[in-house]
Amino acid sequence: MAPVAVHGARRVVARGWGDIDLAFALILPSLLLRMVHNQIWISAARYQTARSKHRIVDRGIEFDQVDRERGWDDQIILNGLLFYVGYLAIPSARRMPAWRSDGAVAMALLHAGPVEFLYYWFHRALHHHFLYSRYHSHHHSSIVTEPITSVIHPFAEHMVYYVLFAIPMLSTLYMGNASVLGIVLYIAYIDFMNNMGHCNFELVPRWMFQLFPPLKYLMYTPSFHSLHHTQFRTNYSLFMPLYDYVYSTMDKSSDQLYETSLRGAEETPGLVHLTHMTDLQSVYHLRIGFASVASRPSATGAMWWYMWVLWPVAWLSMALAWAYGSSAFVVERIKLGKLRMQTWAVPRYNFQYGLSWERESINGLIERAILDADARGVKVLSLGLLNQAKQLNGGGELFRHRYPKLRVRLVDGSGLATAVVLRSIPRDAKQVLLHAGPSKVACATAAALCERGVQVVMNPNKEYDMLKSQIADSKASYLERRSDNHHTPQVWLVDSIDDEEQKMAPKGAVFVPISQFPIKKIRKDCTYLSTPAMKIPETMQNIHACENWLPRRVMSAWRIGGILHALEGWTVHECGDAMVHADKAWSAAIRHGFVPLTKA
Repeated sequence: MAPVAVHGARRVVARGWGDIDLAFALILPSLLLRMVHNQIWISAARYQTARSKHRIVDRGIEFDQVDRERGWDDQIILNGLLFYVGYLAIPSARRMPAWRSDGAVAMALLHAGPVEFLYYWFHRALHHHFLYSRYHSHHHSSIVTEPITSVIHPFAEHMVYYVLFAIPMLSTLYMGNASVLGIVLYIAYIDFMNNMGHCNFELVPRWMFQLFPPLKYLMYTPSFHSLHHTQFRTNYSLFMPLYDYVYSTMDKSSDQLYETSLRGAEETPGLVHLTHMTDLQSVYHLRIGFASVASRPSATGAMWWYMWVLWPVAWLSMALAWAYGSSAFVVERIKLGKLRMQTWAVPRYNFQYGLSWERESINGLIERAILDADARGVKVLSLGLLNQAKQLNGGGELFRHRYPKLRVRLVDGSGLATAVVLRSIPRDAKQVLLHAGPSKVACATAAALCERGVQVVMNPNKEYDMLKSQIADSKASYLERRSDNHHTPQVWLVDSIDDEEQKMAPKGAVFVPISQFPIKKIRKDCTYLSTPAMKIPETMQNIHACENWLPRRVMSAWRIGGILHALEGWTVHECGDAMVHADKAWSAAIRHGFVPLTKA
């Protein structure tokens, strides 16, 4: 859009702001408003399909669909360029008034007549095998639609649609009753109807059709168009089903699906994973944020410039969440076999968990989420990231003691996390350095390594004394204090470590994280392993967002630990000091199709 901006700047410099007419002035702002409008639909639809009972197609979305649809804003930019060309080429476009009612009525009639009629037959032609295989199949690759699916077409299709939608605009320009707001509102109507029709949940209320029965010929519903994406040979209309009725191509199950979707069915997840935002920009990385951003690991930095441009919005969202975020919200819904799972997010960020005056408030949010899950009949609730911090709530033990009759099982997943750490350590390692605080995973890992006969070297601090008391006397000799003349091991088990401490590691050292947060990579001559995690089974559905900094289709071991609790039907809590044995958790993970990231 640089030519538009440069042209506008040149006119202002040469002849002042008075030379900029309304039509030209709205080209760029209207594009921005369209992008905001579309993003609102995307976020709202993803939020509703994660929590709503009015879902239409109960199937998942995968990464290939997100990748295919990530260029949804390209057509908005192209549309803006075409408007600019039209502004330069058509003299009457430069003299349009702000509003004309007769022009708006003419545009509505021209849309209902020629545009809808021509689109209907063009759409039917696209479903002929010759055109379908070459063009329209790209759009229909998305069986489960999202609002942005509506604009995912090959370039040639886009150009035909632009010609169709130009009929009302060019006609009113020719008749002399076009207006700037009339055209802007017409484009907004197209965006609104496109987005609404491709939502995978029913939102059009029944009373609208009861109040005005002919409306069913003039406005489609999400369930109406969803049938076109599942049945392919019915419901061809653009926004007005009239022509499907006229030419007998309306799907016979349209009314039934509408009623079924509107009525919906309550669904109780078997597992809830309770997480929270990390840094300020993580709000965009949520599934309900930017789809293309959420589909990549947050640490890649591939869109850093985009994130910095939106930095003020990140601050605003943090402030609003801090001020008005009174409960956890649903961000994701996934499925593995018969187990249905949801991810809930506490509206707080990493830095807030470190504020002493915020602890009571955060524990209140976690407690409300636990009680809500318990009341809904959820079997397992896994505490993710800092929601299980020992300094915050004793690793979840606070809630177990406060509510001894809880039916939902609280899980921190430390047993599987320990198992993953142990299997990340090279088999030939005879000595490791444990650079970590007194976490459950650190203690369990150290104890297991001593039992295995691996020398565990620790800094001489209180953690050493505490861990020493937990190890059998026959194996206590394998736990050593670190000294200046001590040989530095090649394998470092770390939870957090600063730059200077990393520089002390020998060349070729292997850093094995034992916490949920990754460490900063500053050494090119060392190997950095992933935070404890595993690849998920291929049968797990609706996975199209990365879990924080982890790669695609990879989950943290702590989160998987909760899934195993639900799949295995374990009836004990795994929080506080309680912990599932590492070997038991590992065997269950392998049995259910989870795959290790590394082979020691």
